[in-house]
Amino acid sequence: MNTITGKHFKKLVLQASAAGVSFCVLDTLNSEIKQVSHIPFSKTVPLEDELWRTFVQYPELRLGFDEAIVLHDNAFNALVPTALFDENFAGSYLQYNTRVFEGDAYAWDNLASYDITNVYVPLMNINNYLVDRLGAFEYRNANSILVEKLLDASKNSFEKQVFVHIQPTHFEIVVSYGQKLLLFNSFEYASAEDFLYYLLFTIEQLELNPETIKVALLGNIDIESPLYTLAYTYMRNVALYDATALAAKWQTNQKDALTNFILLNA
Repeated sequence: MNTITGKHFKKLVLQASAAGVSFCVLDTLNSEIKQVSHIPFSKTVPLEDELWRTFVQYPELRLGFDEAIVLHDNAFNALVPTALFDENFAGSYLQYNTRVFEGDAYAWDNLASYDITNVYVPLMNINNYLVDRLGAFEYRNANSILVEKLLDASKNSFEKQVFVHIQPTHFEIVVSYGQKLLLFNSFEYASAEDFLYYLLFTIEQLELNPETIKVALLGNIDIESPLYTLAYTYMRNVALYDATALAAKWQTNQKDALTNFILLNA
């Protein structure tokens, strides 16, 4: 049990995928961000070697933390109404949108406020490596944080909204109506045109009007981005997500709050 004299007042949030790691060190006493780093991984180097290199190059990861949270950043997940979820058949919810194998481990996050269970495949080689480095930690799927916080933000809205969380090689779309989730999906993209195609296709499938639907962009995006420019050309109600409250909470700016939306909300 931590006593007040034994506390470090530091929290680590580490978001890990096969493509890289992002992490932030938070000062929980003063609500300050001490450090944020984004480290891409090589496709030709074993994942465990890349993790080892990261801990060597970033000694901040070897500091004492009162709390550590690991976020698995992958699209091997399915959002299920909690009333329909049975943990004995966790893999069956994933088989329609991702490949599952006999040896896969399954985990699930409960989004209690919305009666949603996010079933996913954690990358156990990441967990096994980090246990040796960090000791005990909590882990979740990164998309659980994203969906939960965007539904929270929809509390006082009574119209359909499209949220697009952009990362360097893929993006997530969350569509809400009030605080109800209408759609979640993830797409890989290699160009701005790919991004626009998947976004417009989703809007068309949901029978939304691209001239009027509100589209909020967050993540690795700014108004100078080709993705923003192209989206605004074909959809009139496009804007950056308002992350003012999140920025104020952690004493940072809007751009950093947008980029690190998942890390800072975990």
